[in-house]
Amino acid sequence: MSTALSHEAASPAPGNDTAELLAINQLRQKLVSELEDLEKTCGTLSREQVIVMLGQWFHPLHYFPVFLSRLISVAPEVPVQTFISKILWQELGEGDPIRAHEKIYIDTMLDGGFTEEHVAKAPPSPATQRLVDGYRNASQDYLTGLGFLYGTEVVDLPMVSTIGELMRRCTGKQDLEWVNVHVKQEPDHVESSHGTLNSPFTSDEQQHVIASAEDMWQLWSDFFKSIRSEILN
Repeated sequence: MSTALSHEAASPAPGNDTAELLAINQLRQKLVSELEDLEKTCGTLSREQVIVMLGQWFHPLHYFPVFLSRLISVAPEVPVQTFISKILWQELGEGDPIRAHEKIYIDTMLDGGFTEEHVAKAPPSPATQRLVDGYRNASQDYLTGLGFLYGTEVVDLPMVSTIGELMRRCTGKQDLEWVNVHVKQEPDHVESSHGTLNSPFTSDEQQHVIASAEDMWQLWSDFFKSIRSEILN
């Protein structure tokens, strides 16, 4: 069975001004609108077109656990480390490597008739490399990393929804385990990322977090624009 995913952001925790500002941020809303438009415009893609998308998505997927572990290492407070570590634990399979998101992603795509060479061996495009570099650089600074983390979690389901729907149209497969695990775990990820923003921030610190999330959303926008250009032109 296919699982419908919402493009709406989860509600921020009450009293969390930083999360509230990020949830209604225009750049986040712009990225979500671009994803909806991509899903509508693409129609049913060929396998060659879907391969382009899947191969590029693998790179940020592969790096995200590294980003999380590096962010834990620069987080100054144990509660924040705990919130991030829960996301990392789920990303890496909750103690079972077979359930790691990267493993589930590859297995889902193999089940759809694609090869590991297609899914996990494609070289990154310039836009993809800039995105991964953005995460790498953000993981070196606590506030920048928090912006990238929360910004990721409030757009992750719309991104997965778009890729999952385009894959369904191409392959005819409706039950995609890689999508299912996101539906199951993303509420925990959003809640945990909310928790990282519960610390009191100065006005300057809050603006730093917000600006970092905006930088990340722009990198993701460029990533999907690059894919769109390659598969539709």
